[in-house]
Formats: sequence, C-alpha cells, structure tokens
Amino acid sequence: MNQTKSRDSERESEVESPGEGAAALPGRLPDALRRELIAFRRDLHMHPELGNQEFRTTAALKARLERAGLRPRVLGMGTGLICDIGTETGEWSGGRPMFALRADIDALPIPDTKLNCAYRSTVPDRAHACGHDVHTTVVLGAGLVLAALHREGRLPHPVRLIFQPAEEVLPGGAPDAIECGVLDGVRKIVGVHCDPKVEAGRIGLRHGAITSACDRLEVTLDGPGGHTARPHLTTDLVIAAAKVATEVPVLVGRRVDARSGLSVTWGRLETGHACNVIPQHAELSGTVRCLDLDAWRQAPDLVHAAISEIADLYRAKPVVNYVRGVPPVVNDPAVTDLLRDAMIARLGPDSVEDTQQSLGGEDFSWYLEHVPGAMARLGVKAPGDRTSRDLHQGDFDADEYAITVGVELFTAAALLDAATPDD
Repeated sequence: MNQTKSRDSERESEVESPGEGAAALPGRLPDALRRELIAFRRDLHMHPELGNQEFRTTAALKARLERAGLRPRVLGMGTGLICDIGTETGEWSGGRPMFALRADIDALPIPDTKLNCAYRSTVPDRAHACGHDVHTTVVLGAGLVLAALHREGRLPHPVRLIFQPAEEVLPGGAPDAIECGVLDGVRKIVGVHCDPKVEAGRIGLRHGAITSACDRLEVTLDGPGGHTARPHLTTDLVIAAAKVATEVPVLVGRRVDARSGLSVTWGRLETGHACNVIPQHAELSGTVRCLDLDAWRQAPDLVHAAISEIADLYRAKPVVNYVRGVPPVVNDPAVTDLLRDAMIARLGPDSVEDTQQSLGGEDFSWYLEHVPGAMARLGVKAPGDRTSRDLHQGDFDADEYAITVGVELFTAAALLDAATPDD
C-alpha cells in the first residue's frame, strides 16, 4: 500500500462487463483526465491542511473549476467552496432543484509514516490519513465530466459540487457550510468515504444508518481533598472518579434499548499527585457513540443524569461538558438504490456489496437532517493486499483506481437521477 501505483488501465480490463444500460449513459472518464486527477490527488496528499485551514486546497479547486469555465464560490468561512453546473448563470436561482455531490477536504494532525512513497506528506505531523484527498478528487473529476456534458447539451439536470472544510473537527464543518447556503436548491445529496477493507473497484452500501453518532464528553469532579488516613472526613475523589468511569457507561446502557448501541467510552482519567493525598480535582474525557438517531437525541440528558447520580453518591461536585458531535448517517433507501443502480450500470452487479454499520462518525449526517441522501463506502484496498488496514493511521494510502470508480459512480448517479421525475 505504501508503494501504490496507478492501475487504472489494467484494473478496468479485469472488471466484468458493465450492467444493462451502461452504454446509454454518457460521461465516462477520459484517459487524460484520469491521469490529471491522479496527479491532483497526489498534490493534495503532499500538502495536507487541517480543518478550516484548507486555503491551498480551496485555491487549487477553484482554479481548476474556473479553467473548466465554471463559477465556483468560496464559502463564507474562507475555505471550502460550492460550484453549480447546469444553471443559466452558474448559480442556482430558483429553477430545477439540484443533485449535490459532497466532498470533505481537510486532513488529520498525525504524521505520514509511509515509506518509499513519492507523494507522502511534506507537512510535519499532517496527513491525509482518512482519504479526504480521494473524496475531493472524485467530486472534482465528476464535476469536470458533468461540465463537459453540459457544454454538449447532455446534462438535463443541474448538479452542485460541495467541497466542505473541517469534517474532522467536531461537530464538523457541515453545519457551517449549511449556514452558508450549500443546500439551497438541493433536492438530494450523495457522498463517499474511503474504506480500506473494500477492494478498489467496489463500493459498500447500506439502507438506513451506515455510521454512528459521535459526541465528546468532558467531566470534572471536585471535592475538599485531604489526607488518605482520614477519607471519611472528606470526599474520596479517586473513588468517585473511578465509580463515574465504571458505573456511568453501565447506567446509560441500561436506560435505552440495547439495540440503539448507546455507548460511553472513556479515553482519559487524571487525578492526584501523591500517594498519601486525596486530591481536590479529577478529570475524565471520552466519547459517546450511538447507532440510533432517536437514542442519540436522548443521550445528553441520560449522560448528565447518570454522572450526577454517581457523583452525588460519593459527595463529589460534577461539571459536565457534553459536546455535540454528529448524528449517525442515515441513508435514504431511494438514494441508496440510486447509487446501487449507478454502480451496477458502470461496473456490473459484482461491484456492489452490502456493508455493516460503522461506529465511526461522519458529519455528512448533518446534510441528511435537511435533504434525503446517501453515503457509499468507496473501496481503496489494492488487489491481493492481505494486510489489515484502517483509517486514521499514518501509513494510510489508497489504490488510485478508486478515483476512476468514484467519478464513474457520481457521474452515473447524477445522470440517472436526472432521468427521473422531480420528487
């Protein structure tokens, strides 16, 4: 994976014949554009930028879209942009509602540990270790193909490209992007997320929730402190913190339907400085994850109540900072089926597999609070790679055939959606 090469031509010769109707769909990815997109992705990979700092990435996207005769608009936050294709003025003004393609453009604050890779990150402690460079390149490529079709008079339905900043920063950049109007005029939205467990050339789909909700939890406990010889005269804050750590997850888990998957998991507990001193202050931090949208909406009240009950029992004073992250991504069945049909039309029935719900969070979910949409898992595993790989690791890379697959998927989805009546 560290020495990933472009295998587009040989991989395309290996896939099965496209599904029925593929020949009727225009917008295949030209060889020259394929090579350009791979170079674009590698440039992004070498220059990763953190959330709300994606100025170079935004400028590169804007320049390429303008070269295609489009009119991209930078979002009010200063990074990220939207670009409308198929509208009379280059901007939606109340005509036919649009089909939106969304990409996230930020990177992670971790080092790139790939070896012998010509396009590894040039920025210390920064890496595209979640595949956002691939997502961005896929939406750019689909936009360029669709723009060419529009110039030929073969794009019957307007499409919006959304390049969103700060997906990795809770609660994600999507709420700010929505506030900037990225969903104005949008009737459906689709996205992809790289999946290193799925082979390049395939996608994973699921009706309903495909990711988990994810919130951040910070708790402080305070007491008068004292000597360990006399714990009965004070608040034993170490015991109180330990009980909050062990009992709160159990209490919360017993107050919702077990099928909701509501889970409190701690990542840090810190208190005390000396073996014979009961401390005055303790801190815990962790995450709250949930598979079910309704249970996620109840989670803050449930967590606050459980912490208060345990802390009161041990005479500790709690302060809870519950930071809303993201709800689960709940795929709309009709839009999911549209992606399935598009993928089959391009690469055949064996190019789609069912996928399980992930416990990871994704701020694409915020868009689905407003319009129907779906996210697909985009396979990026190299053929024959038997190594177990995951996201958010410094050696993450993608088989670049996934770029071709993603562009073909989005292009076909936009065209198939255009062939259906407006909802």
